[in-house]
Amino acid sequence: MTTSTPLLFADLTGVAVFAASGASAAVAKRLDLFGVVFVGFVAALGGGIFRDLAIGEAPPLAFGDWRYAATAAVTAAAVFWLHPQFARLRTSVLVLDAAGLGLFTVTGTVKALDAQVPAVGACVIGMLTAIGGGLGRDLLTAEIPVVLRREIYAVAALTGSILVALLDALGHAEAGWLTVAAVAVFLLRLVALRRRWSAPVPALRSPPTGAPGARP
Repeated sequence: MTTSTPLLFADLTGVAVFAASGASAAVAKRLDLFGVVFVGFVAALGGGIFRDLAIGEAPPLAFGDWRYAATAAVTAAAVFWLHPQFARLRTSVLVLDAAGLGLFTVTGTVKALDAQVPAVGACVIGMLTAIGGGLGRDLLTAEIPVVLRREIYAVAALTGSILVALLDALGHAEAGWLTVAAVAVFLLRLVALRRRWSAPVPALRSPPTGAPGARP
């Protein structure tokens, strides 16, 4: 696979939707214009910066190609000014985040494979590309990162990365099939949210009465 115009378009689309996701979260926290744009920038480009550093691409596209930074900044600023049209900010954030998750999973995995990273490593890079921006957004807005909660988030990204690697191995890494992979991640994330699917968590037992730390 080679980096192409469709891949660039998908990458910039992912930047835009994650910037909107980050900006919407910042608006909900009532940050100022600079804060909204900054959170949007980090949400949009944090994962891509990690990806480029991991595959040895210097400088990262976020700094080397003005279109990435401009797309993130303009989108975040637009959300700041147009946020009254977002009737339900939380729902908007979740849908945009799911869309960005799918797009960045695919582009991150594809770029890692293009850089001759083995399939397993490419899947990890693809997953981290997808979740990196959301992690930065949540930390900046004082939220527990989604990836650390019970929700199906990183698992959805990893599933999409594996699907992309399989398509590449089978010689079906065309734009159409990659779009299917992105949509699969998007739908998996939304269905998991709607049905409240979650990863297992440890079952903690309450200490016996009278034991240290037990409540009276």
